[in-house]
Amino acid sequence: MTHTPETTASFPLLFTPLQIGPVLLKNRILSSGHDTVMTDRGQVTDQLVAYHQARAEGGTGLIVLQVAGVHPTARYTSHMLMADSDDCIEGYRRLAGALKPYGCAVFGQLFHGGRETTASDDGSLPVAYAPSSVPNERFGVMPRALDRALIHEIVDGFGAAAARLQRAGLDGVEVVASHGYLPGEFLDPEVNLRTDEYGGTAENRARFLHECLASVRARVGRSMVIGVRVSADEDPEYPERTHELTAALQAYTDAGLLDYVSVVLGTSATLAGSDHIAAPMTRSAAYVAPYAGRIRAGLTVPVMVAGRVNQPQEAEQVLAAGQADVVAMTRALICDPELPSKAASGQTGRIRACIACNQACIGHFQAGYPISCIQRPETGRELRFGTIRRSSSRRHVVVVGGGPAGMKAAITAAQQGHRVTLLEQATHLGGQVRLAERLPGRAEFGGATTNLVAEMELLPIDVRTSTRADRELVLGLDPDAVVVATGARPRSVTLELSDDARCLDAWQVIEGAALPPGRIVVADWRCDWVGLGTALLLAEQRHRVTLAVSGYHPGQRIQQYVRDDMLAAAARARVEILPLVRPYGADDDTVYFEHVLTGEPVLVEGVAGLVLAQGSTSIDQLAGELKDEVVVHLIGDALAPRTVEEAVLEGLVVGESLLGMP
Repeated sequence: MTHTPETTASFPLLFTPLQIGPVLLKNRILSSGHDTVMTDRGQVTDQLVAYHQARAEGGTGLIVLQVAGVHPTARYTSHMLMADSDDCIEGYRRLAGALKPYGCAVFGQLFHGGRETTASDDGSLPVAYAPSSVPNERFGVMPRALDRALIHEIVDGFGAAAARLQRAGLDGVEVVASHGYLPGEFLDPEVNLRTDEYGGTAENRARFLHECLASVRARVGRSMVIGVRVSADEDPEYPERTHELTAALQAYTDAGLLDYVSVVLGTSATLAGSDHIAAPMTRSAAYVAPYAGRIRAGLTVPVMVAGRVNQPQEAEQVLAAGQADVVAMTRALICDPELPSKAASGQTGRIRACIACNQACIGHFQAGYPISCIQRPETGRELRFGTIRRSSSRRHVVVVGGGPAGMKAAITAAQQGHRVTLLEQATHLGGQVRLAERLPGRAEFGGATTNLVAEMELLPIDVRTSTRADRELVLGLDPDAVVVATGARPRSVTLELSDDARCLDAWQVIEGAALPPGRIVVADWRCDWVGLGTALLLAEQRHRVTLAVSGYHPGQRIQQYVRDDMLAAAARARVEILPLVRPYGADDDTVYFEHVLTGEPVLVEGVAGLVLAQGSTSIDQLAGELKDEVVVHLIGDALAPRTVEEAVLEGLVVGESLLGMP
């Protein structure tokens, strides 16, 4: 593969150093604070160190570590970091020490979530605290109003936590006042209903954050950077909110309390607002930058911005437009920690681009698992897969199937020095990804295939498309091992269908099969992207659509922010939702369901066609035919139908296992 002759000269702003307070950043690329679920009882782990070290080694200029609670009431999940005692210092010291050799600056986030409290160590509901007893819509939390004594404790906690991080060797701290967390709740007139010195006027609402910043500055002095993260207001009907926020930030700056401001969008308190925390692929690149630019125009300190910046070209444009001074590329770095070094050395074509699917990054976090990436399962597993090892003996590995599982297996085996032949029946590589990318708002998902193909092109892999692999062909290649990644087909279900019932499976519809005009029912078993995406595709084709799901709601198994976006699109398209039903038959104008809880019949009449999204069935015959002749590894959907995440992970695992082949 040839590379365009890009170097740091192609990104004159992105790779220009920046002075922030007493710290000089080597470049403008930021890994912003994000929870990793890589802690142990509130403390730093080896897994967390290895995760961030990979990004520092890849050339990131600044890493802002995930939130750390500053007070016992700040523990909003059971797997967050805590900095409310000296117990945290050693772990932070170890983490800072691992990153500094790479010239990467390290800041830590200081946090109190206020009413945004979701979990405890034992599953009981903790007491949440806020400026006033205003409920949280998203989590259904009714907080207790803070009294002055607890306010003063928390303010002191911010300063004490900052001092601990300073002792541990961090370069700076960032007070989190974004996304509707406690300092932001005090700033918000809809949440802060107080009538004392902390509420009422804009000046009073800004007092709590002022006191927190002052507490930090008093403890750490001028030798440590102090920043604050805030959410810009996206409602154009209330421009005064942006003016009010900017005025407060400049007042903090004038008082010597701030060295930078980090700008995001959204709030954790509502479903729609929380979608900005990790925006799905339907949001345009760098879409938050204009909001940051408006705040930056009123400030005298550097401004950082986060929000769907995937490529160095996009970051350079943000900087050139004067919308920010530092650009967060957090999910992009989760997907490819070497992004900065690739951009700096003119290898932008080799960058593995984030597709904002959210499945293994924030999706894992919300499920309580360490974050990773569906495209790069090494992320979060650096202790196991962080180093590519070469095999002591070169063997021939035949991979059957050119979907994500097969491609990742081929790449991993080739990186270890094995001779690899990949056989794919279709004319193109990609498997089911090629279906997913055809759905409305999902085109970027195709990057999962594009990125793997680009990685294969850098390796000596013999790729043979339009090749149907059977037992004779595979054995004729004289392999030492065979990886069967032959995928799956739509699951066939037994239904009572009249001769004139029009029934297709979702794959056929996505591939372009036509349906008669009129009302179409999509029967969705798994409640994932297939049924919901097919319904949106049919609505786009001007069908009236009823989406009947066997679960509680469509998209039940998709990460929340992606699901919210798709459900919003379905609502706008007037897709009718029928929950908790399974199909058992259809005729020329009626689809027959039964309620999954009661067994009672549910009829949908006036129907022109039925589309079945009933999951998949493994294609695994070849593995059975070969198992007595050669070492066989069965992976991906051929092993059991699941998602791209498991396919790529199993490709990595089986590829790595080939290292020790005799």
